[in-house]
Amino acid sequence: MRLLTRISDVQRALDKEREAGRRVGFVPTMGFLHEGHASLMRRARAENDVVFVSIFVNPLQFGANEDLAAYPRDLDSDLSLCETERVDVIFHPNVDEMYPDPNPFRVTVGEIGSKLCGRARPGHFDGVATVVAKLFNIAGPCRAYFGRKDAQQLVIIERLARALNFPVTVVGCDIVREPDGLAMSSRNIYLNGEERRAAVVLKRALDEAAAAIGSRERDARRIGNLMGSRISSEPLAKLDYAAVVDAETLEDLDRLDRPALLAVAAWVGKARLIDNTTVTPEGASSEGSS
Repeated sequence: MRLLTRISDVQRALDKEREAGRRVGFVPTMGFLHEGHASLMRRARAENDVVFVSIFVNPLQFGANEDLAAYPRDLDSDLSLCETERVDVIFHPNVDEMYPDPNPFRVTVGEIGSKLCGRARPGHFDGVATVVAKLFNIAGPCRAYFGRKDAQQLVIIERLARALNFPVTVVGCDIVREPDGLAMSSRNIYLNGEERRAAVVLKRALDEAAAAIGSRERDARRIGNLMGSRISSEPLAKLDYAAVVDAETLEDLDRLDRPALLAVAAWVGKARLIDNTTVTPEGASSEGSS
């Protein structure tokens, strides 16, 4: 396992692997790794010859009042997990290596970045797209693995790869959950015991909505209200949004006549948590769904 901190060293190492005929699987992370990240690494290992992991807390995707300084970091633990998962190359740059210009160029994702999480976090997805574009250029031809928990992010990155013609295949991977259903997240560490128990309400809201759809409810507003009411019934949770959108475009739906993303976000204590599930109502066409 090689730990590299310079872009040129990473590019040289990965180019050498490809010249030898080996395929590269890439897992971009912000560190503080958990089982969700490990599952991405295992998938990359199963489908490729070389596993490449980046660990970089990207300042461009944090707003002025967000938790950049407090974002959890534990490089020793991260390296231990990577070693367990047989990662070959780790890229851990500092901010100056990634952004030598104090006013870096940014990728602008447009309207899709202002929906869902983008409403509460203006500019966030521009920051995500900028760092991912840089990482794709650094990694070169590869398969890149992202979890579906950040569903909006995944849709944007898939579009980014297509629009800018990166030689990268974006692979979406299933959400990894705790035994009680809470989606794994580095920010779960912010939750105290009572908040941790309350946080499961996001998954319960999704499950109740999916059950209603299974009982042939097709009115998107009612489904969204059902999820929002369920989350709001938890005293420790403050609802951000409960949305029912097209699984591909993220446009709001009136009726469920196509694959839909049910997406929720809420504050529990000082942690902003997100979760989602994708549903294809009976009789709807799944052609072209992500």
